[in-house]
Parts: sequence; structure tokens; C-alpha cells
Amino acid sequence: MLPTLQELDLDRLTAEDRLTIAEALWESVAREVETAPLTAGQRAELERRLADITARPGAVTPWEVIKVRGRSTPSRYGLPL
Repeated sequence: MLPTLQELDLDRLTAEDRLTIAEALWESVAREVETAPLTAGQRAELERRLADITARPGAVTPWEVIKVRGRSTPSRYGLPL
């Protein structure tokens, strides 16, 4: 079982210091993930998507267009835009 914040005495640090540690941990995980090889399934899915985009370039909607549409459409859930 992993040690708790109290066992590591992290609960005694200031919020700012805990945030600094959390950011450092997150960055270390991100570096590992970025360098990890893709699984066969991930590679197959990326190749499938690339083939689809290549075959049907007009079917792709740029992210900027999607954001504009979303912001101009009233929310279905009553949430502010």
C-alpha cells in the first residue's frame, strides 16, 4: 500500500509547497508517458484515423470551427456558454 500524505509528512507543508511537489510529480509522469512506446492497439487506431483523414479530408472539422459552433449554440443543459 502507498504511504499517506501524513506518513510522508506532506500534510505539514504549505499549500504552495504541496502544489510545487504535485507539479513536479505530474511533469515526471508526463515525461514517462511521452517516451513510452505505443501499444499495438494504439498504433492501429492512429493508422486507421490517419487513413480515414487521408481518404476523406473534407470530413475533418478544424477545432477552431468546432469551438465557434459550440459557443454560438445555446447550451442544451442550461449552462452558461
